[in-house]
Amino acid sequence: MVEQPLPDIVIAHRALPVASPGQRLPSRAEREDREAELLAPHATRASGAGDRAVPEEADRFRTCFERDLDRIQHSKSFRRLAGKCQVFLAPEDDHLRTRLTHAIEVCQVAVSIARPVGLNVSLTAAAATGHDCGHGPAGHASEGALSPFLEGGYHHAVYGADVVLQPLNLCAETLDAIRNHSWNRPSPSTPEGEVVAWADRLAYVCHDFEDAVDAGVVVPSDLPPEVAQVVGTDRRSQLHGFITAMVETIADTGCVGLRHTEAEALAAFRAFNYERIYLRPEAVAQADLSARLIAGLAEFYLTHPSHLPEGRALVPGSPEATAAAVHYVSGMTDRFAHRAAIDLLGWDERTLPRSA
Repeated sequence: MVEQPLPDIVIAHRALPVASPGQRLPSRAEREDREAELLAPHATRASGAGDRAVPEEADRFRTCFERDLDRIQHSKSFRRLAGKCQVFLAPEDDHLRTRLTHAIEVCQVAVSIARPVGLNVSLTAAAATGHDCGHGPAGHASEGALSPFLEGGYHHAVYGADVVLQPLNLCAETLDAIRNHSWNRPSPSTPEGEVVAWADRLAYVCHDFEDAVDAGVVVPSDLPPEVAQVVGTDRRSQLHGFITAMVETIADTGCVGLRHTEAEALAAFRAFNYERIYLRPEAVAQADLSARLIAGLAEFYLTHPSHLPEGRALVPGSPEATAAAVHYVSGMTDRFAHRAAIDLLGWDERTLPRSA
């Protein structure tokens, strides 16, 4: 068959057929109806422009949750996660996770659970992708450092949903899943949000262990038998075991959860990580140093708001200056925060926090 050139069109390689010319494009509403038929009875349905703080016109083709995912992926706060550590601060090994790669892996795990059980994949992916956009530099060390400057304290999940991502005007369901993905927060309002909460824990427990092995902190044989005998000692086997168990649990029970065997393995896995990785004396010492650096930056900017972008009109020490300082410092990458500490606080580069 000889390919005929097509008028008024540019081809990158060759004209691969999709459908007959002049095909009718399904509207967003038709796609919503089709999606609704395939979803589980209690899955979250997309509807029009979505439930947003600022009303918008619905998109011609994309559902409201597909738009949320697009907005998060294109946001600066999401891109900056590439410069924020997951566990190891400023590592020399480029293969160790950052907050960005963590978010991507959480999305993969969450979607792998949501898709086969009939939950809304777009909502799940949007919430998982954006779940950590409220994290400051140096991981969880920033939460303790910034909490004294905010009434009610600083929680990355709440701050991410209510402050960092607020300009994106995301759907209420997406923001709720982000705000409540942490297990010390209230329950999410949707089953998709509950899946993201589980996916976050599954992902970080497995990949933080893998990173610690690569960094020489632990070895696979250190893993307790109650973990290794259930899900194995490598990340691939562990995630496969946990994800499969969650999908089967949801199918068997009709609600989001994890059967006891794997749940007990996960709890033991997480306890092991805390003891051997997160709360090692060397790691705690570096986290404390990071917290001191971050708190020092927040104090500097709230008393010298002219150093903030668009901060010249702010009164030093005012609530507005404090809020602006926390917002600015929380958005910093690890590298940017270290440079600011050198330039503004007089830190010696040799004394900056490092992975231990």
